[in-house]
This record gives sequence, structure tokens and C-alpha cells, in this order.
Amino acid sequence: MSTLHRTLALCLVSLAAVAARADEGMWTFDNPPRERWKQVYGFEPTKAWLDKVRLASVRFMDGGSGSFVSPDGLMLTNHHVGFQCIQNLSNETSDYVANGFYAASRDKEMPCPGYEVNVLTAMEDVTARLQAAVKPGSDDKAARDARTSESTRLQNECAKGGLRCDIVTLYQGGEYHLYRYKKYTDVRLVFAPEEQIAFFGGDPDNFTFPRHDVDIAFFRAYENGKPAQSAAYLPWSLAGAKQDELVFVSGNPGSTSRLRTMAELHGLRDYAVPVSLRFLERRLKLLNAYAGRGAEQGRRARSLMRNYENAQKAYVGRLKALQDQQAMGAKADAEQQLRGKAGDASPWDAIAAAQKKSNDRFLDVRYVTFNRAPQLLVLASQIVRYTAETRKPNEQRLPEYADAALPAVTNSVLSKAPLYDDFEELLLADWLAEAQEALGPNHPFVKATLGGRAPADVAKQAVANTKLKDVAARKGLLEGGPAAVQSSVDPMLVLARAIDPLNREVRRFYEDEVDAVILRAHEKIAQARWKVFGKTIHPDATFTLRLSYGTVKSFPAEGTQVAPFTTFHGLYDRWASWGGKEPWNLPKRYLDNKAALNLETPLNFVSTADIIGGNSGSPTINRAGEFVGIIFDGNIESLALDFYYSEEVARAVSVDSRGILEALRKVYGATGLADELARR
Repeated sequence: MSTLHRTLALCLVSLAAVAARADEGMWTFDNPPRERWKQVYGFEPTKAWLDKVRLASVRFMDGGSGSFVSPDGLMLTNHHVGFQCIQNLSNETSDYVANGFYAASRDKEMPCPGYEVNVLTAMEDVTARLQAAVKPGSDDKAARDARTSESTRLQNECAKGGLRCDIVTLYQGGEYHLYRYKKYTDVRLVFAPEEQIAFFGGDPDNFTFPRHDVDIAFFRAYENGKPAQSAAYLPWSLAGAKQDELVFVSGNPGSTSRLRTMAELHGLRDYAVPVSLRFLERRLKLLNAYAGRGAEQGRRARSLMRNYENAQKAYVGRLKALQDQQAMGAKADAEQQLRGKAGDASPWDAIAAAQKKSNDRFLDVRYVTFNRAPQLLVLASQIVRYTAETRKPNEQRLPEYADAALPAVTNSVLSKAPLYDDFEELLLADWLAEAQEALGPNHPFVKATLGGRAPADVAKQAVANTKLKDVAARKGLLEGGPAAVQSSVDPMLVLARAIDPLNREVRRFYEDEVDAVILRAHEKIAQARWKVFGKTIHPDATFTLRLSYGTVKSFPAEGTQVAPFTTFHGLYDRWASWGGKEPWNLPKRYLDNKAALNLETPLNFVSTADIIGGNSGSPTINRAGEFVGIIFDGNIESLALDFYYSEEVARAVSVDSRGILEALRKVYGATGLADELARR
């Protein structure tokens, strides 16, 4: 057993008796661990400090975090978070992914199609209002429906002010908060390095440390055609982080499962994670073959390949964590202790029964869906549902089509992001073939989508003859309403219409018989947990803004100690050690400008901050509220943080603020951008 899992097991055994351990926690901004910060670090943040960090933090809706780093709307995130924009702006003659991009003046900054960036402006606890909407004696489904209707009303009231408004479920249903966001949909690319330096070392170095990456991309938010004047921004630290220094990470971690029951974790271990790994292996094989056809095919496939390679490594780590008998045994012991203290085992039993129902229909839930579908079919599904749902009363719609959510839907449907026939056809054929293999030829989904035809034939006909590649055609369908959509013979819409009722049935099953039961049971578990611990435990991640913390700290590995910082010296050493072989080759700029660099400048560093997927692009901040780095990865041991935390060896990896400035000035000649960052 690894040192990590021995340590985790010892920590987890005491979970039911102790609240947060060490630097654990992805804390909401309204409930940070003030006492621990004060007692351990002598740090007492003011309300103004917390407000500034919150308002300077941004969420990229396609799956990542970032921050304002100047008062003129300049935002910094990771290259891999902004990859889709960089890719969409590229073409056969201008490959900004491979060659990088820099807008030396603001009129050269390029709009990102379909982008939305959010800033959390306010949080309101609406638990009492949602609970009051549930009539006494309601069953689980009725309770869920009542909460959903009230949530829709709340979001709609809020969104009338032009905000994005989301009901956020915390503690698996123990609390509900209304989050208000200012949203920016005019987002423009300012700077991106070559992908090769942003992802130096490629997949072999992913989830490892030492690292030597410049995984950054700058964007600017605009309002009314002018650079946005952000309410707050993080001043750039010229001194960077120091060893053993307290740092904070403000970002939007996607999801964690630390408060899930053992029945739910077993569902992940036995069903969800293994099937996801098989999908990733299959899809990567397909994409690699497609990319091998030529440079342009490689460019088109690059985004998905990077995402899937990253996900594959992450899922392997999560499966190992879920299969670790001692660590999972410790979690089971902690659950038993909490059940004993609660004096009522029925919530856990209810979750176990609902989880079994989910397991029994796992293949339906997995495949009778639009998830993982290629973009053209996703667009078709959005059009079909938009025109159907918007004809219903607001409270009766699917939540993602309520009035408050419609601007995000239309922003997606009317995106000018490029679509490629051969790529869409390839992905659609494989998506249909995978469902056919998993469900069998007689499953209603397979009959409805294929009708006895081969997946490749269906995909070829649908992609070749659809009009949905034209933004104007998509806009016309939205405006034409149900009559236009239902009468259309567009093959992609026909396919989406065939899937829609089947997916709605599976969705009703899951929401009514699984999710509603689990949610209500978790409400009771949350109450039991609070009786034991109080509010000293952080909620699981929900892709909403959280504040983590930790120290810049080395860690043990393979019988030695790994230093917390790397430098440009290390970058060139790794390049030389591999003889410039891919994926350790360097862009020409870095070879031409090596002599100009101060090679002792810190490039990447690690901390004990508690992070997970979605934290990519999060700013790393010092006590003064200054930007000292940007999260872009974790080490391999950090993959277990989905289920349990340890500061012994798990580390968050950041690009150092000093390394970023050094590269901007001496490699890219991006003097204007560097000056904007250094301006105080």
C-alpha cells in the first residue's frame, strides 16, 4: 500500500469524530474556516479582502476558472481552459494553437464564439423558502417537484435584472443558495502561448511534478464594445510565492464525492468510472486514427484528444482510490460511526435502495442521452427542446430551459464556432455504434436512431444533409417554434426528435426514483452531520466559487524529497535530457531566446491547497490578495482528492507569477501585456 493511502486511512478512521483536517476544504465564501486561519496561520481576512477575491474571480462556463488581473477586464486562465476559443479562431492557414497568438493592441483582440464568463456578485441562503414549498407528508418526488418549481421562480425573479442566477445545492441537499452572477458574453482572446509550452511534457508529464509548463491564456471581457471595468482585480505579485508561505486558491471546483455514502461510491466504482474509462479508451483510439490522416485532421481533433487524455488519467486515479480497500474501509467505518450517532439508519438505506435502481438501469442512463454526442446533434437537441420547453409555463420546464437559463442556451445554439463535416460524421457514427454495442440491436434507442441501418450510414446521411451548420438556419428554427422544428425533414433534427422522448423517459426515471430519493435522504444526513460537527465541514464541490488554502510545500516521492519550485533551468534541462524529442520539444521562440532569460526564475510550484477538476485557471493568492500563480494541474496523488484529502503528498501545481512575466517579456516580446500586469 502506498504512503498516501496509509495516511488517508488513518485520517479517515477519525472522520466521524473530527471535522476538517489540516488544510482540507473547498469553502464557500460565506463560511470560510476563519478560526483555523487565525489559530494556525495568524491570518484574519477582512470582509473587504474576501469580497475583492470573490469579485476578481471568474468562471469560464465551458469548464474552468480564472481571474481579473487588471482593472480593464483582462482575465487570466489556463491555455487548456481557453483551448476551445483558441482552436475555434484557428484555421488551416493560422494555427494559433500550434503557433501562439498575441494581440499587441486592443483592436487586434479576437472575439471567442459562444463564450460566457461569470462573476459571483451575491449569495443568498434560500433553504427555508425551498423547504417551505414542500407540503407536509409529500413523497420524495412531490418534494423534489415542489423545490424545482420554487427554484425556477426564484431564478426567474432574479434573472430579470440581466444576471445569471443559479440555485446551488450544498451538502447534497442540506442547504440551497441563490447565486447571482454578472455575465460577460463578449470575451476576446489577448494572448496564448504555443500549446507545446503550455502542455510541455504532454500526457507523460500530466498529473506529475516537477513540471515546466507555461499553461496560461489571457482574455479580455468587453461591455458595450469597450473593455469591461471589473469590480475588482488581483494585483500582480512581482515577488511571487515563497516556500512554506500560506496561499489561497479561488476557483470553481467541478465536483467531489467526499460526503457521498458508501452505496454511491460503490456505484461509481462498479459502474460509472469503469464505463467512462472504456469510453475514453475507445474514443482516443478513434481520434488518434483520425489525427493520423493529416495535419488539418490533427488540428481539428486536438481539443477532444487533450480533454480525453486528461480525463483518462484522472479516471484511472479515481478508480484506484475507489478500489483501495484500506482507504475505503476507513470511509465505511466513518459512515457507520455517523449512522450510530444519528440514531436513524433509514436515510442511508434509502440511498442504497435508490442506488440499486440506478445500477440496474445504468446502461439506459448512460446511453439514452445527448451526452458525449457530437456538436451538430447537441445543437439539434437544444433546438428541439428550446422550442418545446419555451411553450410551457416557466415552472414546468426542464430547469435548463427556464427563462433564467435561456440566454445561455441561445448563446450556445447561435455560436459561430466552426464545424467540420468529416469530424462530425466520425464522432456521430462512433457514438451510435457504441450505444448499439452496449444496448443491443433491439433496444428502443437503437431502433429509433438506426432503424436497422448501419451507424456509419446514418451519420453520413445526417451530417451531409443537415442545414444546422448554418447559424442563420439555427436562428430561424428557434424563431419558427415547434411547428418549424416538428415539420422539418432535416436529418439531424429528425434524429434529435427520435431521441428526445426516450431520453425524457430515462430522465424521469432517474430524477423521480433515484435523484429525488437520494436528495431527500442526504438532507437528513446533513442534519445529522451538523449535529455532530456543526458547520465545520465544507460542502462537496459543485462548479461554484470556493476558497481553498494551503502552504507552498515540498513532498516525499520515490525515496526522496521533491522541491516545491521548478525554474527555467529545469525546463531546458528536461528538453536537453530528452534530446528535444516530443513531447519534450520546445517551441522555436524558447530556443532562440534562451540567452535572454534569467534561468533561475521560478516557473512552476506546488502547494497543499485542496483542488479538483474545475480549479484549472484558478488564481493562487497570497495574504495581501496578490496574484502569485495560476493552478493548472495536480500531482498524481491529488486524484484521490475527489474522495478524501491528505496534505502528505497530494499537491496543487501552479505557474509562478514571476515565470509568466519573464516569458512574456523575454520570449514573446509582449511588453504591453506585461506592463498592464505590472501596473499597480
